[in-house]
Amino acid sequence: MIDPKVRSAVSAGLETFLTYGSVDAKPLTKVFEDVFASDKDFLTKVDLLDELFDNDPQLESLREVFFDLLLINFFSADVKKLEEDYLDTPEWEDIEEQTLDRGTELLNLLLYLNECEDEDIEPELEDYLKEFLLVDEDEFQDEYRIYEPVIAHQVLMDSPVEEISKVASKLPEDSELKELFYPMMCFFQNTNPSAEEKNTIADKASDKAFDMAVLEILLNFK
Repeated sequence: MIDPKVRSAVSAGLETFLTYGSVDAKPLTKVFEDVFASDKDFLTKVDLLDELFDNDPQLESLREVFFDLLLINFFSADVKKLEEDYLDTPEWEDIEEQTLDRGTELLNLLLYLNECEDEDIEPELEDYLKEFLLVDEDEFQDEYRIYEPVIAHQVLMDSPVEEISKVASKLPEDSELKELFYPMMCFFQNTNPSAEEKNTIADKASDKAFDMAVLEILLNFK
């Protein structure tokens, strides 16, 4: 099974990424969607997804982002076919252990967007940080550490995208948000950009293909 929002995000992300590389995305989109929609178990689908990336090195930067989408799809669609408490079983704990080093912080943002839809609210950066990630709570200091660059630069919500790009370029290489900072902040600044506004975001992006693919994933998932 494939969740409609995930299908839309996969298609938009791939097409956008490949557009900047001047490659036709249509054949690839179907192949990726087939993996997401497969009836195989989660780890088998991870292997199938990795195989697609292994066979197409130009897509490598999207590998972990698409792992996040695969996991979101599992939570949204696949888990409905399993027993009600499956996510509390030793089997799922084992899967979590095996995939501990996979994915990115995009997963948290996608989970937040699902929550926004459930509660019928518009995504906002402050709400994401304080109400979803709970960065102000003592027991969530890991989240505070990871999101410190975002917390420190919330003023960028009222700044031109050029300023977001400048801050993104100065983040330390080992920051867990280094790659996602620019598209994430651009998304929160404007969750419904016009074509012209998207062009401006692309013009200021350091990695147009990746940044715009992530932005389109978020816009289409929302």
